[in-house]
Amino acid sequence: MRAPTADELISAGPSGGRQTSLESHAAYLIARFNEGCHSALRLHRELAGRGLTVSHRLRDNADPTSRPPAPKVREVTRLILTHPDHRAEAGRVLVKELRDRCGELDDACDLISRFASMLVNRRGQEELDQWAADAEVSRLPELRGFATGLRKDWDAVMAGLTLRWNSGPVEGHVNRIKMLKRQMFGRAKLDLLRKRVLLTS
Repeated sequence: MRAPTADELISAGPSGGRQTSLESHAAYLIARFNEGCHSALRLHRELAGRGLTVSHRLRDNADPTSRPPAPKVREVTRLILTHPDHRAEAGRVLVKELRDRCGELDDACDLISRFASMLVNRRGQEELDQWAADAEVSRLPELRGFATGLRKDWDAVMAGLTLRWNSGPVEGHVNRIKMLKRQMFGRAKLDLLRKRVLLTS
């Protein structure tokens, strides 16, 4: 502020000519940088070890050598349940990396993919029994429990994964009737509900 000329202000630097605590360690920092240490977090620790109290701004800088944050469970679940053809490139890379690192997740992805294929292509007759056997001996308690539940209603599950008929239309009609009942709640009787159901069919 008191510099008579701009040149003097520039030569003084941003600190206004005052000596900072880091300047006495400048040679050390330059040497460490030239050695290949570009991690602000590591340099902060080393300076602290030399007895220097370093600004939080240096300590809190992102460490370029640190690992990215772990993905959230919901994000991983969504990626696993998404058809591989519909995953973004980043999602495909993440799933591959996670499967390489975790054998249990790799098994889960394989079993989920096979079950989804049976569900879409209705190949239960050919594949369901082997899938259930593989799930029951897997390291995944959730899928073991799911397979055990399938055994309790095996015929219905087999029909759902094999036949082209299902209860979807019936469930749709039930849902529509419930919606009409909610719209008329407290204002009409069964005769009006009957007429509305028949007229909207």
